[in-house]
Amino acid sequence: MEQDSDRAFIKDKNVVKRLVIKLGTAVVTKKEGGIALERLQVLCEQIKELRSQDYEVILVTSGAVALGRQALKDRISVHNSSSFHKTVELNGKACAAVGQPDLMALFKTVFSEDVTQAQCLVTESDFRGKDFQKQLKETVEHLLSLKAIPLFNENDAVSTRTDPYEDSSGIFWDNDSLAALLAKELKADLLILMSDVDGLYNGPPCNTDSELIHTYIKEKHQGKITFGEKSRVGRGGMAAKVKAAVDAASGGIPVVITSGFDGHNVTRVLQGERVGTLFPRDTNKEESLVENAREMAIAAKESSRRLQAMTSEERKRILLDIADALEGNSHIIHVENEADVCEAEHAGYEKSLISRLALNPGKITRLANNIRLLANMEDPIGCLSRKTQLADGFILERISCPLGVLLVIFESRPDALVQIASLAIRSGNGLLLKGGKEAKRSNAILHKIITDAIPESVGRKLVGLVTSRYEIPDLLKLDDNLINLVIPRGSNKLVSRIKNLTKIPVLGHTDGACHVYIDRSAKMDMAKQIVLDAKEDYPAACNAMETLLVHKELAHTADFNDFIVELRKKGVNLYGGSRESSLLNIPQADSLSTEYSSMACTVEVVDDVHAAIEHINKNESAHTDCIIAEDQEVVEAFLGQVDSAVVSHNASARFSDGARFGLGAEVGISTSRIHARGPGLLTTKWIIRGRGQVVDGDKGVTCTHKNIPTETDGGTQEKRKEENMSKYLLHSLIFSAGFLLYPFICRRA
Repeated sequence: MEQDSDRAFIKDKNVVKRLVIKLGTAVVTKKEGGIALERLQVLCEQIKELRSQDYEVILVTSGAVALGRQALKDRISVHNSSSFHKTVELNGKACAAVGQPDLMALFKTVFSEDVTQAQCLVTESDFRGKDFQKQLKETVEHLLSLKAIPLFNENDAVSTRTDPYEDSSGIFWDNDSLAALLAKELKADLLILMSDVDGLYNGPPCNTDSELIHTYIKEKHQGKITFGEKSRVGRGGMAAKVKAAVDAASGGIPVVITSGFDGHNVTRVLQGERVGTLFPRDTNKEESLVENAREMAIAAKESSRRLQAMTSEERKRILLDIADALEGNSHIIHVENEADVCEAEHAGYEKSLISRLALNPGKITRLANNIRLLANMEDPIGCLSRKTQLADGFILERISCPLGVLLVIFESRPDALVQIASLAIRSGNGLLLKGGKEAKRSNAILHKIITDAIPESVGRKLVGLVTSRYEIPDLLKLDDNLINLVIPRGSNKLVSRIKNLTKIPVLGHTDGACHVYIDRSAKMDMAKQIVLDAKEDYPAACNAMETLLVHKELAHTADFNDFIVELRKKGVNLYGGSRESSLLNIPQADSLSTEYSSMACTVEVVDDVHAAIEHINKNESAHTDCIIAEDQEVVEAFLGQVDSAVVSHNASARFSDGARFGLGAEVGISTSRIHARGPGLLTTKWIIRGRGQVVDGDKGVTCTHKNIPTETDGGTQEKRKEENMSKYLLHSLIFSAGFLLYPFICRRA
């Protein structure tokens, strides 16, 4: 057999010692049904030999469902003369439960008594627990030290997943992806995925002109190979194997896909022979291991502490340097961003995403100016918001402080990276950023420009850029106070997935389904101006109007009819609530809380302001809601009873923005009820200044709790600090579960 120079490393037992070998259902069973006993015996003889050569072998095997289904069919066949389950439909989970003991008995037979096997059944839910992963590693290490062979299989009988198997959890979805996950978790040196074909072909294997791909090169092959149908018996197929192989290779584990029908292929792979398809370890990326994720988080935390120790002027200088660097490099930013935009257009992304993705010189200038605005604000760290004399000579103070290290996962907008990073630097936080793949070039150049402007005394690892989605699961495992808050900024699906994968506090969001209510007391010219701005100024923004509520007395007027005509002229697609759809002869909205993020909105008629309030609170996203009215009693009822982060009177919802609030930037509009809502990145801490006081069973100190101003400037400085602090605290984030800071509001270019 031909040797392959790409595989020379595999022959070195100092490099490759621990193997994960995955056997698919098509390998374990015959095409016509039943066990492929002879094939398994040859494979297991190889594995026994490897064990004697001090290789550490971990098996991942499919086949329980197929074995169970065959056993149940045989059982039904025996009872065919009676009415016993003649029309029974075999449930896959039941088949797995029946087949699992048979599968283990099969391996016990083919391995013989001199080899110890250990059954390890897992589900995706198990991997969400840090304690499970620790126990998994300890158990496997102990079994391998005893020269036992761990046999892993997904416990389909109790798995909570249903079709489609590749769901939002992203942990694993079949035994191929389980094998890749185990290879990374258990630090394997090589993963071998055994199939019913020789490897990956550049076309259907049955075609005579199709060629075997000996070494998979992602840049050359990804997206250019068409896969056939799934496996005849399993859930996967070659597409699933390739996806698992790319996953493992991106995490630092080389992979070979080869045929399990040739009983000697495992040995041939380890001899460096050119069998199957090699997926080389991705050397261009950091290994997706917990240790590397930990190092990234530690570096950000250490840098943030050095940043916090700097003076306000020094932190201000960093931001001003970043602003200048952005403008000075606007040309190269435009080049890289244009490449992202062209690729997104070619891939057929929606126009709203491409709009969010695009950067131009005008937008870069606005980003730079917002950074300068943030830099010139009063120092947000150490703002005194409360000072209390607990007793004579015993003072309690509440001051603002950074959150710590933030992991922000965002989609689409590269300008989000700039705004988050600048706000984190001004507020003394460390930062790990993961942007969407559609903006990878833009994010890379922006990250480089920003970190190049950070002085060595702080460290450029203050702001880390996560370049692969495979690193995110490892970062989400760092719940030992290395990462203090996770902010997933994007779709509800993204937020839900992140919440399911971590024990770190997550600030999640609701949709930005913002409402505008036009009361009968409204000035219609003003109303038209505000509504058009709230909808068309930037429809993709989270503070754009998505629902227009109208007082019933306006619904039949000529002014309102003109209003609707104007919206249609502007290209706004209208959808109606239960009352308005019939009135205006427009399609009924699928939901009364839809966030369109485009030139569309829902229109609904309500009886009065109280009905409007009820509608908003029932269908809320708690983001931004507006009233257009002149009746002060109506206005106060709306402002007081609408439970949203921002409530506006006679002004566009588009003003709900960190920069427009005078905060310089934002990580989005928080809709959380916990502690604070709005933009910002601060929390508070308490400082006690005493003279040796002790509690002594509450007899040591008699507390008076007297609020006192600062001594400087007759309290004026204190008031100024409190005013500044109130801006930040109203919009700060805290470590509690809640709804997320929603997307950046990006001005239209």
